[in-house]
Amino acid sequence: MTDTIKPLTFTLLRLLADGEFHSGEALAQQIGMSRASVNNALQGVEAHGLTLYSVRGRGYRLVDPPQWLDVARITAYLGKLRKDFHIEILDAATSSNTLLLKRAAQDAPCGSVLAVEWQGGGRGRLGRTWYSGLGNALTFSVLWRFACGLSALSGLSLAAGVAVMRALHALGVEGACLKWPNDVLGAHGKLAGILIEAQGDMLGPSAVVIGIGLNLSLPRTLRQQIGQPVTTLAEMTDKVPERNYLLAVLLRELHGVLREFEAHGFAALREEWTRYHGAQDQPVQLLMPDGSRVEGIARGVAEDGALELETKQGARRFNAGEVSLRSIL
Repeated sequence: MTDTIKPLTFTLLRLLADGEFHSGEALAQQIGMSRASVNNALQGVEAHGLTLYSVRGRGYRLVDPPQWLDVARITAYLGKLRKDFHIEILDAATSSNTLLLKRAAQDAPCGSVLAVEWQGGGRGRLGRTWYSGLGNALTFSVLWRFACGLSALSGLSLAAGVAVMRALHALGVEGACLKWPNDVLGAHGKLAGILIEAQGDMLGPSAVVIGIGLNLSLPRTLRQQIGQPVTTLAEMTDKVPERNYLLAVLLRELHGVLREFEAHGFAALREEWTRYHGAQDQPVQLLMPDGSRVEGIARGVAEDGALELETKQGARRFNAGEVSLRSIL
């Protein structure tokens, strides 16, 4: 996948958003550039998960064009909650989390939301890369400010997982579950990932950026780049929600969960998280930072979000850190 998508490419893709044929000459006239520029700008869009037909005598046509994100539509769906969010949409960025963290240090307000149509360097937990195409995923970050310090934010990534599950249920999507500490799984693999990054003092105040990536569909070209089983909303529901509505529902549920977390910490969400836990009371294996492995039965999580594991040596607790969990089939 190339490192970036040119602004001209986005302009042309939006002109092709109706799914109809447009001649190269007509497109060139609309953007005030040559037909060669049009052709060059549309080269390689298939690598980003799009299907573009180019037919001599008819022009260009996008098959299943992206549902472009739109601030006005998102805020309309949010209703009364619109006043609590400050939403910006970018065509392309390396990482919405990285960019929003920089803005947090420059006093960006609580509730700042940065959604990106295409991320060239989306990040997951443990330094992994988040792969997504153009229009077939939802990738966004939310900045939330807390009066408390970093030490009081234990379990926040698990709380965010509860918000995603609430959103999926509100949208009628069944069959998803949570994987400790911050993944959402479908029947065939990872559906969504959550990345929490914080800045501030141990005693407060603190600022947290919550990054969420959710697969809507995945073309074969992208699936081949991902080194783990994945699933999509398209595989789990008959009709994938419109992206603007989906983002609004996710923001609404995040708003409720973050308010709850502010007031009562993760303890108030612990029981609900456990209901969604896909490996609850199942044998699991933890991969430790030093390469060793710990096996046991997953018995839920503590009030600080630590995984509670029943091992042959007795009950043990593990914080997220650099630990990775695997189910034992």
